[in-house]
This record gives sequence, structure tokens and C-alpha cells, in this order.
Amino acid sequence: MMNKTMKMVFWIVLLLILVFYPRLFGIYYTNLFVSFAVFAVFAVSLNMLLGYTGLLSFGHAMFFGTGGYATALALKHIQGMTVLPAVGIGFLAAMILALVLCPLVVRVSGTAFAMLHLAFGQLMYVLALKFRNITGGEDGIGNFPIPDLNFFGVISIGMKGNPVNFYYLALVILGVSLWLMWFLTKTPFGQIQTGIRDNAKRIDYLGYKVPQTKAVVYVISGAFAGIAGSVYGLFHNLVSADGSLGILVSFVPITAVMVGGMGSFFGPIWGTAIFQIIEEIVLRFTDRVELVMGLMLILIIMFAPRGFTGLVNTLKMKWQAYAAVRSGMEKKT
Repeated sequence: MMNKTMKMVFWIVLLLILVFYPRLFGIYYTNLFVSFAVFAVFAVSLNMLLGYTGLLSFGHAMFFGTGGYATALALKHIQGMTVLPAVGIGFLAAMILALVLCPLVVRVSGTAFAMLHLAFGQLMYVLALKFRNITGGEDGIGNFPIPDLNFFGVISIGMKGNPVNFYYLALVILGVSLWLMWFLTKTPFGQIQTGIRDNAKRIDYLGYKVPQTKAVVYVISGAFAGIAGSVYGLFHNLVSADGSLGILVSFVPITAVMVGGMGSFFGPIWGTAIFQIIEEIVLRFTDRVELVMGLMLILIIMFAPRGFTGLVNTLKMKWQAYAAVRSGMEKKT
């Protein structure tokens, strides 16, 4: 009962902090938090594949970029398009791309799955550069219109040039996305995911269709990566090949998952936060951020292979064991 009360208090305090965050920390840290939330959702979407289903993708940025490009193109070319439907178009575009690819990719696993996605990711990157008339080539699509958020034509909330309003919009969209992915992991379907990761043959023996289950997870993962890319494009008012489809963009969620803890839902969120904090600190002294990040990743792989959440759980278990031994000694005396 006490644990439930503490959890409820924690979530209420967290919600209040998020609501008043712009007033407490100012515009700079508000924008920083939006960037963190975008990449947290992106990392969690990859974790649906990697941590829960055991499928490593080196090309997850293709869904991230597809969502961003679809939203930018919709706002640029469709008259009267509003913000929420534009984000929905980004979601659907990434989902359709995943539906097109899933009949092929779900039939492989391991290294083949990872390298196949590396190839598809690079293909999408090259297409974005070559189809200059549509995507803008190296320059990307920038300065596209971001309309106000309208509620039935009664209330209109300005988005462009108003970072506080955009913060609340992004908070709702990304928060709902995180909740939906978390809810999925708590359903029986989430248990089948982890079963496929641990022993796919046993899951197949129990009567579950492994390729079809992988396909569903794949589509869900790609669609939510598309939402993250869509919000990212709106946030910067720019979508480019290097910024949304590049190989380094695909490695951002992988490193976040590894640092935070693979298989833990909140692990990628912690990993994204750790990277963002370290990046902010490092940038004050040097621009060699990638070097520092690489060294940190090496140290984590060597000394904490289960990531931050795994390290915390290990320390927690050791503390509980120590407390139990100490309590037993006190009872004897």
C-alpha cells in the first residue's frame, strides 16, 4: 500500500514539474527537454525491437526521417493542413513503410536483420538526396508553414515562434506515444515479444506465429519512430537527409538503449537523458562530443553491459542482501 502511495505521489509531482517546466527553467532548457523527449521516444521505439523482441536494426532512422519528411511535405503542399493531422500523416507514412518492408525483414534475424536495415536505411538516405525536387536534396525541406493548433475552430493556439506552446503540444504527443508503448509491453502480446527474444522456437511450439508477431512489433516500432521524426521536424522547422536519415541518426537510439539498459522500458529514456546531460557538459569545454560519447560507451560495455538500469538493479540487490545479513546479525545479538 505504501509503495502504491509513493508511486502515485511521484507521478503527481512529475506531472506538476512537466506542466510548470517552462516557467521553472526558461526557454533554453524547455527546448532542450523537447529534444530529449523526441529522442527518448525514438529510442523506446527501437527498444520495442531490440530490447523486447531481440531484433537489432542499423537503419531505424528511415522511419524517423519518413515521419519528418511526410509531415513537412503535407504542411508545405496541402492547403488548410493543421498540425495534428500533419503529425498523423507522418505516423501513417512510417507505418506504411514498415508494412512494405516487414514481409521481407521478419523472415530473418540476427546479423542479417541488422545489415538488411543498414542497406534500406542508406537507400532511403540516397533517395532523399537524389529526389531534390521533392525532398530538397542536401538542403532538405525548411521553413515550411506550421499552422496554429485549432480546436473545432473555437480555440486557436499559435505554434510557430512560440516555444512554450509547442512544448505542451510535443509533451502531449510524445507522452501519449510513450504510454501506448509501455501499455503494449504490459499486455500478453508484450510477453510474447520477450518470449520470441528469449526462445523463438518455444514460442512457435506453443502455437504463436513468430513471423506475424514480429511483423506487428515491427510496424508499431516504425510508426512511433515516425511520430518522433515528425515532432522533430516541426521542432526545428527543418527536415534534412543528414539530420533525419543519416547513419549516425540510426546509431543514436542504439547507444541510448545500450547505455540505459536493453530490455528495460525506461532504460532508453535514462540513456537518452545521460547522453544529453553529458553532451551539454562536454560542449562547454570541447567540441569533441563524439569522442567522449564513444569512450563512455566503451566503458559501459566493459564494466556495465546491462546498462544504467542493470547497474542500479545490481546495486539494489546487493544493498538488500547486505541489509538482510545485517538484520540477521542484529537478531542473533
